[in-house]
Amino acid sequence: MVHVLVALLAAASVFLFAWIASGIVASAARRLRARYAVRSVGELQDLLLFVDGRALAVLGICAGALLLGFGLVAGSVMGAVLAGLAGGAAPGWIVHRYRTQRIARFERQLVDALQAMANAFRAGLTLPQALESLSREAPFPLGPELALVVKELKLGVTVESALDNLASRVDSADLSLVVVSTNTARQLGGNMAEMFETISGTIRERFRLQGKIAALTSQGRMQGWVVAALPLLLGVAMRWMRPDLVDPMLEHPFGWILVALVIVLELVGMWLIRRIVAIDV
Repeated sequence: MVHVLVALLAAASVFLFAWIASGIVASAARRLRARYAVRSVGELQDLLLFVDGRALAVLGICAGALLLGFGLVAGSVMGAVLAGLAGGAAPGWIVHRYRTQRIARFERQLVDALQAMANAFRAGLTLPQALESLSREAPFPLGPELALVVKELKLGVTVESALDNLASRVDSADLSLVVVSTNTARQLGGNMAEMFETISGTIRERFRLQGKIAALTSQGRMQGWVVAALPLLLGVAMRWMRPDLVDPMLEHPFGWILVALVIVLELVGMWLIRRIVAIDV
């Protein structure tokens, strides 16, 4: 009878979590379609851009509670606590990672877009005409963002305000540089084609340096992961070989404190290693 109640409770928890998650995804999809006027969602990372903080907090609490409950049913208090913490932090981490990848993809597309803008200026097009032409050819996320700029321009928004809105939406340092340079060149005058070519070459060179730095620091990052995994792997191996020595520690509050301290020190060490090898260009 107890097993049946546990199974029903688990099924109800999974259903509730799926219902909440589907509601958050549907809300994000509506916001995506409202902003970009698209009929379908291309990729998950495009959708996760529109998940707000409150929805993430609710989803994290539900995921943490669900994993915590499964851990308690399994009979491991320490494992339940760790699973609950991981489940609570997972939604925010996933969305942050997808948003970071979206910005990186936007910046990679921006390099070729600047060269295309320079060619459009040499062909005699104005800035709104060049943006409209590029918005029809560029892939997501650059294309829809430029299409939104064109839509604002047709509604009477000034070029400076539309570009500033684009920079605030994307939150990219490279795009902010392009927007400031474009607005300054429009006010003071200058060769827009040459300016776009210069910025494109600068960003391209920065990408080359970033790739070289990533290759040179890859060994340090790998060493950090190996050193961080060694204590955990050693603990698992000791519990498998001599459970009579490890289990008493895991059943005592002092052992829980010790394991928690090890995990905190592991996280601090990994953060320090990542800060050391993270070289900003």
